[in-house]
Amino acid sequence: MFHWTEKSPQTLADGGVIAPDERLPWPQTSVMGIQHVIAMFGSTVLAPFLMGFDPNIAVLMSGIGTLLFLLITGGKVPSYLGSSFAFIAVVIAATGYTGIGINANIGVALGGIVVCGLLYTLIGLVVQAVGTGWIERWVPPVVTGAIVAVIGLNLAAIPIKNMAASNFDSWMQAFTFVCVALVAVFTRGMLQRLLILAGLVVATLVYILLTNGLGLGTPVNFSGVAQAAWFGVPQFTAPVFTWNAAVLIAPVAIILVAENLGHIKAVTAMTGRDIDRYMGRAFMGDGVATMVSGSVGGTGVTTYAENIGVMAATRIYSTAVFLVAALLAIALGFSPKFGEVIRAIPLPVMGGVSIVVFGLIAVAGAKIWVDNKVDFSQNRNLLVAAITLILGTGDFTLHFGGFAMAGIGTATFGAILLHALLRRSGR
Repeated sequence: MFHWTEKSPQTLADGGVIAPDERLPWPQTSVMGIQHVIAMFGSTVLAPFLMGFDPNIAVLMSGIGTLLFLLITGGKVPSYLGSSFAFIAVVIAATGYTGIGINANIGVALGGIVVCGLLYTLIGLVVQAVGTGWIERWVPPVVTGAIVAVIGLNLAAIPIKNMAASNFDSWMQAFTFVCVALVAVFTRGMLQRLLILAGLVVATLVYILLTNGLGLGTPVNFSGVAQAAWFGVPQFTAPVFTWNAAVLIAPVAIILVAENLGHIKAVTAMTGRDIDRYMGRAFMGDGVATMVSGSVGGTGVTTYAENIGVMAATRIYSTAVFLVAALLAIALGFSPKFGEVIRAIPLPVMGGVSIVVFGLIAVAGAKIWVDNKVDFSQNRNLLVAAITLILGTGDFTLHFGGFAMAGIGTATFGAILLHALLRRSGR
């Protein structure tokens, strides 16, 4: 299925690019695979933690999902599929998760994730047949930007209200997001790209020093890490299908389409290869991976910007690198000790990181507007964005008999329908 032309490492030394259908010798390819695992690690682990999912399964399914993606795209599209943050708000809304411990209603969320993956796959089939013009018509940048911004804003209360039980915890949250900001601004290279992971590690070490060492706050309990086995099969969970969760979570497919669309266009521009023609297959690959992940207890997945950054920095776009990264992630997923290390991270530290991540999601929506030069002097664009932001942030809810649509759901459908209603206007 896969065939790569081997290139000499001297190609990179001479400033050359390693294309998707090329690879370096396997030792160098393996090292690059490790770097991609490190790049995806922080976000892929953080997302399930914030939704009350098992991080072992999330990492395992990110590896399996990446393999499925490579198979469906024929190894033509370089990408790593990691946990999508677009699911966090709707999963929390569908399950009533408070941000602490294991999500008791995870099955309901998984059912919605599977339906979302199915919708995404169907969109991929249509795109493969007719192209992406209809997507850009019905879901233009003003709509996608508003929906993405709402996802971050809707989540703001979770770390502020639920992840800091004392004044000490609040100060540790503040220390954590300052650490992340310092790494982002004052470091360079790979460390800067790992700003979330680096800030989390520094803040965790300081937290341990202050609590376990000096007796402040709640000390970290390492007994779970010590007792956990190095290798073991994670506990899988079956999905439970409900209309409420399906209608709330399925629209996330719109965000995944926008993310993947941007990913393909970015890689096409960087490599000079015509990867756009694989757009439909890329959507299908991501959709199938999301269905498979949700069917056993994993998060919905998406193409990762973190790994695009690594490709841009290294000029290595070989899909062989992502094959190696996927296999490494699968190996980590079968390590219970790895999962216990994640669970041992102090809640206030995760709260501080969450503030950063949710804020970045909100700003990413605004970036979509800026990058696409959305004209807010047009009342159509202004009203679509303004109404969508308040519907999602204020958790506006509509009831249809026994069914309720709230927050992200009303904001998503509201943005699409309102833009369609106002589209004929030139103002």
